[in-house]
Amino acid sequence: MRIDSHHHLWDLSIRDQEWITGDEMQPIRRNFLVSDLRDAIVDSRIDKTVLVQTVTDYSETPELLTIAQSEQLVGAVVGWLQIDAPDAIAHLHQYLDLPGATYLKGIRDIAQDHPDPNYLAKPETIANVKKLGELGITFDLLTKTPELAAAIKLVRACPDVQFVMDHISKPYIAKRELEPWRTLMSELATLPNVLCKVSGLVTEANWKTWDVNDFKPYIDHVIEIFTPQRLMFGSDWPVANLGGTYSQIVELAEALTSGLSPSEAEFFWHKTAAAAYRLA
Repeated sequence: MRIDSHHHLWDLSIRDQEWITGDEMQPIRRNFLVSDLRDAIVDSRIDKTVLVQTVTDYSETPELLTIAQSEQLVGAVVGWLQIDAPDAIAHLHQYLDLPGATYLKGIRDIAQDHPDPNYLAKPETIANVKKLGELGITFDLLTKTPELAAAIKLVRACPDVQFVMDHISKPYIAKRELEPWRTLMSELATLPNVLCKVSGLVTEANWKTWDVNDFKPYIDHVIEIFTPQRLMFGSDWPVANLGGTYSQIVELAEALTSGLSPSEAEFFWHKTAAAAYRLA
């Protein structure tokens, strides 16, 4: 069994994706629906997926839950909250009153490129994330290197919350830059309540010329510090289409984890994501 722990869907006739700007982003400025996902995964042996929010709009998460209700492929949803807001938990309870609430297994807020790099370590953020933990809901961390220190503070302050780091925290692969990402990720990995998605790789590299060797220093590092038992595969489709097809993303992950034992590979491709998002 294989789980894709991170993908998106959107219909531009319902909601604009305002972050898709510039000529280089035009290949993904179109609708991506479940039918497109099924076509994309046909050769990749994916059995279940985790559908992740894309926009800071409270109306998106209910729509994702409706998709999960009707599509057997989608096993879990990671919705959105403005996690430092006074009404964040009230919005969460509104989600939990919806018919598809059983699919809401995680919450994410967008901390990458936030004007306040300490956003995740704010007292208001910490208090609300602790409440997620009380409800058994995972919190996905979306950061780049400048926000990693705050993410570490948040994870340390919330030992009873399950965290998942998205996209190995988006290191600057195109620049072949390892520090300070490597040191900060090593510190993060010492905290046992955080898992990590091997996802979003090709969009941090040169979209046209990347090679498997571009990623090895980064993936070898996360395998060492997290161990395979705390890593999971994610495609980041359709954003990843900017740098490759779904099949190419899967083949890249296979190449980068080819040294794992069969039991370790089970965690990477299935067990870690199943535990993080409570998938059957």
